[in-house]
Amino acid sequence: MNAPTTRRLTVAQALVEFLAHQYTERDGRRRRLIGACWGIFGHGNVAGLGQALLESGEALPYLQGRNEQAMVHAAVGYARQCDRLSAQAVTTSIGPGATNLVTGAALATVNRLPVLLLPGDTFATRPADPVLQQLEVPHAGDVSVNDALRPVSRYFDRVTRPEALIPAALQAMRVLADPVDTGAVTLALPQDVQAEAYDWPEEFFADRVWRVARPAPDADALAEAVRLIRAARRPLLIAGGGVHHSEAEDALRAFADATGIPVASTQAGKGSLRHDHPADVGGIGHTGTATADGLGREADLVIGVGTRYTDFTTASSTLFAAPGVRFLNLNIAPFDSHKLGATALVADARAGLEALGKELAGHRVAKEYEAGYTAAKAEWERRVDSAYDAGDDSARPSQTQVLGLLDALVDDTDVLINAAGSLPGDLHKLWRARSRRQYHLEYGYSCMGYEIPAAIGVRLADPDRPVWALVGDGTYLMNPTEIVTAVQEGLPFTLVLLQNHGYASIGGLSEQTGGERFGTAYRFRAGDGRYTGAPLPVDLAANAASLGMHVLRAATVGELRAALAEARGAKRPTCVYVETETADTVPGAPEAQAWWDVPVAETATRPAALAARQAYDRQAAGRRRHL
Repeated sequence: MNAPTTRRLTVAQALVEFLAHQYTERDGRRRRLIGACWGIFGHGNVAGLGQALLESGEALPYLQGRNEQAMVHAAVGYARQCDRLSAQAVTTSIGPGATNLVTGAALATVNRLPVLLLPGDTFATRPADPVLQQLEVPHAGDVSVNDALRPVSRYFDRVTRPEALIPAALQAMRVLADPVDTGAVTLALPQDVQAEAYDWPEEFFADRVWRVARPAPDADALAEAVRLIRAARRPLLIAGGGVHHSEAEDALRAFADATGIPVASTQAGKGSLRHDHPADVGGIGHTGTATADGLGREADLVIGVGTRYTDFTTASSTLFAAPGVRFLNLNIAPFDSHKLGATALVADARAGLEALGKELAGHRVAKEYEAGYTAAKAEWERRVDSAYDAGDDSARPSQTQVLGLLDALVDDTDVLINAAGSLPGDLHKLWRARSRRQYHLEYGYSCMGYEIPAAIGVRLADPDRPVWALVGDGTYLMNPTEIVTAVQEGLPFTLVLLQNHGYASIGGLSEQTGGERFGTAYRFRAGDGRYTGAPLPVDLAANAASLGMHVLRAATVGELRAALAEARGAKRPTCVYVETETADTVPGAPEAQAWWDVPVAETATRPAALAARQAYDRQAAGRRRHL
């Protein structure tokens, strides 16, 4: 009998070769599971994975980053643009490089988006104790800083022997390709093990296809779901991110066309229907539209499709207030399908919507219900027009007017990226999404600093699309470093940088909750020691230019309109810098249409906090548990 064929490689070389042969397949379309590897090298990975990536050439393309957290954000942006069917890896050294991954890993796992993390680790053989950057734990000799990644990873393993890589790598791929369990996957790689050679079976390096199935709903559960929908007089469908991940937009549109059931959307699900579809009623929840939230309050059946029902969606359990309201959840994840005491329809979103549509043939909501939400939608669009109205071309624009100018410029191909600040609320309420790709909001973790690296990830996944990263000054200061990467790689995108001198969103929230905007403005200290003096004389546009961006400054509405138009056609990374009007008298987005639970001090001496607590108690009285 012939001996099995083997190849002698280091652990790092074997891992890189293995990753180059992993594929996903859905609906007959095959693509690389790991499209590239981001990396910043230190002593914990330079002679292991660094050497292996150099040796591999283009078998696994390498991307150079500037900040470890940002590399994860870029990989997440890439994975989302690829409908989770392709991901990227990120390698770092042990120590601060590894711990810098934690925030990005949390973002990926919270949003159910795949990313492979390959941090170096301290020596498995312990030739010296401690080594550089080793965390000493007196009661546990096997702990390293990488253990901080355990709670934010969907799968974690530490590869302390070469042969242990085989099962660890296979499990890692299984989780990355699983639409239910995906998220951050961490393989911690001790630096000595990375460089250790082993005789690997050739079978380990064969092409391997991970098929992403579309599970159909159970027949009995489907029958119950159909019964509930037929019996409902005021049904409302909520489209979540699962609609996009499943590429179920066409199925959703056909379902809405046939039944007339209105469709609201979460932040992750916005764009599931075009804004001008008759059944699209906009965002739902705390940052939702008056139309969607009004329907939510009166709905007798809420049909969640691919949503995990965050507190923003449910208005902290105060929105769905009709007596006897029922929930029907179509979700590929059993954990999410059973939320809110729902009837669970565990299935792929597209397969489930198609099955429901077939069984509901001929069923449609009452004409009066359809006419009611159609009129409400038209009224809301008039409010959006008012918020977007730029008025005087010589005036300083407000934030909502910036969105209005963008709305007049973009088409179906553009992608808007945002994650934090006051922009997510304005975008969810006001933005008119034109395509399934256009609205790219990371709001599961709402991570400041996501937008710029995510824009790079989107461009890598989809090179021909105009990409806009919308950030305020607070977010920009958190993580501007990947501008250098975009310049290096020749990846044009437009950074729209809004200067409003501080944390505008939290400043408003602080005022509502009795905090009087304490510590939220970027200002000098005043005589009383508080940050209420003159604005800081920072020039963020000059900073962006110093990192290699072409910068267009806009001081007025007219200048901003011209700058945005120029930036959209730019062939290099471009920043449009604008100082927005923040005065309370400036017309802007309508106020929140539903509550959000942010606890207020129960005892206080300042009048603002006392008044805020009274308002809080009134709102909190409307909470209910759906069982």
